[in-house]
Amino acid sequence: MEKASQKEAASQSLPPTSPVIPANVKPEQVDRPKHAIMRRPGFGTSGRHISLLTNCFKVLIKRPDETFYQYSVSITSEDRAVEGKGVGRKVVGRLYQTYSSELAGSRFAYDGEKTLYTVGVLPQNNLEFTVVLESVAKRGSYHNGSASESGKRAKHSLQSKTFKVEISYAAKIPLSSISLALQGANPEHVQDALRVLDVILRQQAANRHLTFSPSIIVLNKLLWCLLVRQSFFHDDSRFFTDIGGGVSSCRGFHSSFRPTHGGLFLNMDVSTTMILTPGPVVDFLLANQNAKEHRHIDWARAKKMLKNMRVRTRHSNMEFKIIGLSEKTCNQQFFSMKVKTATDAHDGETAEITVYNYFTKHRNLELTYSAFMPCLDVGKPKRPKYLPLELCTLVSLQRYTKSLSSTQRASLVEKSRQKPQEKIRVITDAMRNYRYDEDPLLAACGISIDKQLSQVDGRVLEAPKLKVGKNEDCIPRNGRWNFNNKQLLNPTRIERWAVVNFSAHCDTSYLSRELINCGRNKGIHIARPHTLIEEDPQYRRVGAVIRVEKMFEQIMSKLPGPPQFLLCVLPERKSSDIYGPWKKKNLSDNGIVTQCISPLKINDQYLTNVLLKINSKLGGINSLLAIEHSLSVPCVKDAPTMILGMDVSHGCPGRSDVPSIAAVVGSRSWPLISRYRAAVRSQSPKVEMIESLYKPLANGEDGGIMRELLMDFYNTSNGRKPAQIIIFRDGVSVSQFSQVLNIELDQIFKAYEHLGEVDLPKFTVIIAQKNHHVKLFQNGSPENVPPGTVVDTKVAHPRNYDFYMCAHSGVGTVRPAHYHVLIDEIGFSPDDLQNFIHLLSYVYQRSTAAISIVAPICYAHLAAQQMGKFLKFDDLSESITSVGSISVPELPRLHKDVAGSMFFC
Repeated sequence: MEKASQKEAASQSLPPTSPVIPANVKPEQVDRPKHAIMRRPGFGTSGRHISLLTNCFKVLIKRPDETFYQYSVSITSEDRAVEGKGVGRKVVGRLYQTYSSELAGSRFAYDGEKTLYTVGVLPQNNLEFTVVLESVAKRGSYHNGSASESGKRAKHSLQSKTFKVEISYAAKIPLSSISLALQGANPEHVQDALRVLDVILRQQAANRHLTFSPSIIVLNKLLWCLLVRQSFFHDDSRFFTDIGGGVSSCRGFHSSFRPTHGGLFLNMDVSTTMILTPGPVVDFLLANQNAKEHRHIDWARAKKMLKNMRVRTRHSNMEFKIIGLSEKTCNQQFFSMKVKTATDAHDGETAEITVYNYFTKHRNLELTYSAFMPCLDVGKPKRPKYLPLELCTLVSLQRYTKSLSSTQRASLVEKSRQKPQEKIRVITDAMRNYRYDEDPLLAACGISIDKQLSQVDGRVLEAPKLKVGKNEDCIPRNGRWNFNNKQLLNPTRIERWAVVNFSAHCDTSYLSRELINCGRNKGIHIARPHTLIEEDPQYRRVGAVIRVEKMFEQIMSKLPGPPQFLLCVLPERKSSDIYGPWKKKNLSDNGIVTQCISPLKINDQYLTNVLLKINSKLGGINSLLAIEHSLSVPCVKDAPTMILGMDVSHGCPGRSDVPSIAAVVGSRSWPLISRYRAAVRSQSPKVEMIESLYKPLANGEDGGIMRELLMDFYNTSNGRKPAQIIIFRDGVSVSQFSQVLNIELDQIFKAYEHLGEVDLPKFTVIIAQKNHHVKLFQNGSPENVPPGTVVDTKVAHPRNYDFYMCAHSGVGTVRPAHYHVLIDEIGFSPDDLQNFIHLLSYVYQRSTAAISIVAPICYAHLAAQQMGKFLKFDDLSESITSVGSISVPELPRLHKDVAGSMFFC
């Protein structure tokens, strides 16, 4: 097809051919066979060999023929099901103490919910027990305007609660399934058997009596334990690190059993979770709102933040859950209480009293600053119960699940870094002192665990050579390079541009001069800005949308036409509420490329990093792989190859009304592998599978993500259609691998067929994971593993095709990426695939360092994050469309002038 007709073809389809399916059958109606995850075809051999250590500890099973018995557990009280793992563990623990003989002394592992496991069968298949728990109850509490209090010190009494526990046989789980899995088989019960072993670890962590010294664990003192999946955290302030805003990081440990190519291993790692900083509630509010005095606290914001937090009272040492705040201040909030009289000591009279007077006069407690603050409501919706704030402290180990600010994230990264040798020491000390071998259930299976880190062989792949400006070669060292005395490979020209300044602390005149000078040194011609626009100070206290609109009024009045580029100075970094409205106004409404900055200091390094982003957004190229520059990338040069990066960004935990944002980036301008276009859509909240890969063209629908990217590939690759598509998928767990193949890949097939294509391209689908707990260390060296390190033996999967790659350098202990190859129709050799993935860690245009995971995935993540900010999630009432039973706000589409740009850089 001639280039002149490409635009017309783009609006309809790729060049027409005979359809792969009957004309009267729609692609969405075709049933396809399910895809199976491929087996490992072999191992890589390229690269320099290196001896490594890993935080996986060898596990020996001396009695592999043992059988676990699974039982279902039902706990009820007053004919109502009991929810909550904490209560369940207490009840089952008391059951074991009370009825040990009836259980024939069998030890069991309980998951805290509805399942327990035993080694050996229980005396009967169905058992029923009555369990009594005693708890401390407070006398004299006041609820909903009533109280009984004589002014004397409150008394305590033991109050009993009765539970009914039913245990019924469910299934047998043979331990031998693990041995079969280690031999490369895919036995039915292997995941069940591994789950039993992991439940044993969780139960041991929950029940262990521990205290911590800075580096070791000592049996001594009972500490409350927080369990988060396979990680556990103990209540010891020496493991808490304040990161600001009333939030602390809490260091704990992750432990899980892993079947690998080298046998069964226990993976032990340092783990971190975010918790509310324990202490006075008022101190938390001051820190959370960055307020210096009590009178500056925003109580509407405080009410939203405090809901469902647990507090302990200073005067009674009792624990409560916050449901809200009182409508009035402590010295104005009245409630009714009964007061004893001399004539009637039993019934008394009802009197109205403020919460402040009750605690100061009847409880003789001193309140120094609570009088003019709201009270905490710890009662029930129709039966309030008020407590002055200064009597309450936040209970320890309460998880903080909201998003961290950029400042908090930076603090967390800085304070949680551990050098490789320090991490090794902490992990090995934990392994020695947790004494897993002494667990009665593990001992019953004859399970013993080595106490030393396992050795593993690795390989270091050679770093690729890069091409920069003036046809110069650039050879990365330790995964890094720079543009000192070098120019960008394909610098752009910036003629029509302006600087807009939302910050009162930035000298934009100095900034623009330095940017122009730095650009000249890097080969970018930057004309003088047409104008420098300062925000009118009167608008700095209004909403972000209005501030952006007022700024654009100035832009339109001061510029003769649409600018090629706008440099925007924000008052804060990306936490600024201006960022989303500003990006939407430029990218969606006006089609203007923009770069946001918030410089702390302006120097050559900072400006160079900014120019890398600007040049990429405006269509320039900063650097290319040397083999890419010569159009000779292996496995890509001989057949048109499209590379996809796919990611889904979800809203904050607990926000079920916030839509997820799905982003797919596709390579363009084949045979290059450094240029990408993004397609982004909103979808149902918390849904991981991408819903918009294919949509039938009807009722104005856009045809979906893949249609957009396939047409772009065709139009930028000299009319060539992809014969090979390599998919990199981020953010999915092992349990979702089959969904990627049988839902997402199937949608891509439908999109391709809908364009009228006979032959589908060959597909290779690779999952990339960063959130795992396998670490690699150099054997005998305090340094991190070198960039390019690959491991595909011993700690890799015994059957499936996976490997670990650490392409980047870093401070602290670097974490390798874990790649899983689900299918490979293209037929890469292990060496070719590992080297290709290594190359894709060097094409990230935003930086001068190899990155930890392939660039297409990083770009997809950036695109999802940036366009997600187009939506104002605090008010989802606008632009709502129905998707199934969930309302999802429509994501604004990119303007045609920037849709093909790397706006996400």
